[in-house]
Amino acid sequence: MNDDDLPFVVREHQRHFPHGFFPHLGTAFLTAYTRAYPTSPHSLAFIAELDGRRVGFLVGVTDPVLHRRHVLRAHGHRLAGRAALALLRRPRLAWHFVRTRLPRYSQELTPHRGAEPDGTPPGARGPVAVLAHVAVLEQVRSLGIGTELVERFTRHAAAAGCSRVALVTASGGEGAGRYYQRHGWLRRGETRTPEGRRLVTYERALHLPAWLPGTATVEVAAEVLAEEAGAAAGGAAPDTGDGTDGHDLPANG
Repeated sequence: MNDDDLPFVVREHQRHFPHGFFPHLGTAFLTAYTRAYPTSPHSLAFIAELDGRRVGFLVGVTDPVLHRRHVLRAHGHRLAGRAALALLRRPRLAWHFVRTRLPRYSQELTPHRGAEPDGTPPGARGPVAVLAHVAVLEQVRSLGIGTELVERFTRHAAAAGCSRVALVTASGGEGAGRYYQRHGWLRRGETRTPEGRRLVTYERALHLPAWLPGTATVEVAAEVLAEEAGAAAGGAAPDTGDGTDGHDLPANG
């Protein structure tokens, strides 16, 4: 993913994940927030292309604590300024932010004495990666593009030393839980957003892959898509940052 991809990613983020808080802060803020993924050494950002056209994206982090530290140091002032401007323009949204998110954000962003720990839980052999957002255009679903994006992310996360990968998706038919369970993800718990939406946490153990692709763009071959299309015709919770489920995949990938 690079700057040329940002308008597509931001547009699809706003369209597929309208319930989150960050999209309500506007396009300028969401663009700055999304730019932090391809610039961070602790994150992964992929674009899926079909016949030279962008058809999907995925963003996630391989170490949430170190990624947040990078975002604050490299993008914090810009993000804070654009968020403040958006909240000043929308007093009701500002009050909603104060009531539902300000205490938690203040606690998370307050510097603590001593060295900040990394994202490795006690007893784990590596940090837990977080798959933050993934979406595929409706007209090219059921072609395996979402599955390839997710598998690409898990392979890179394993190579980065992560022991597990986690995600949250909306509960029930609104979310993609059945898809992830069918692909080996285990349900780990349920939480609620400040707005009351139920989110389910899923995790998957990681193992070092035998190979790694060397590109951040998923090129989907036409013959593979045709084959998959024919087959389809006969499928404590991690924080995604803005309270969205972050996963818009069809039942069959």
